Amino acid sequence: MSSRVTESADRAHDRLVADVFARACESRGILEHITGRWGTLALAALAEAPLRFNALRRRVDGVSEKMLAQTLQALERDGFVHREAQQTIPPRVEYSLTPMGRTAAEKLLDLIAFVEARVPDVGAARARYDEAKAAQQ
Repeated sequence: MSSRVTESADRAHDRLVADVFARACESRGILEHITGRWGTLALAALAEAPLRFNALRRRVDGVSEKMLAQTLQALERDGFVHREAQQTIPPRVEYSLTPMGRTAAEKLLDLIAFVEARVPDVGAARARYDEAKAAQQ
């Protein structure tokens, strides 16, 4: 491909406006990677410190090895996570947040703190809802 065609494609891509509400918008996939259960937890755990794969898997209790690997690969591809493989025996691979990943994690940590603080309120709301539904039947 000629450099003029590549430059033109790059400029066109830069002009695209992201709209998460549009069906075909790329931002939906990115949002899914960040806000999916395992993406959110992986980013939050890596906000605490860089971690090796098994340490991260232990921190994110309940995630399978396959799901964590897929999640980390998606987050790395999107530019949120940095994977560093050190040439040692045995090989040592460590995951950390990129600057963009740190920004996303900070926002997620605020949401996590909000949710954790509201667990009693949500429990009460669920009980009210369930009682109202039961009374309708």
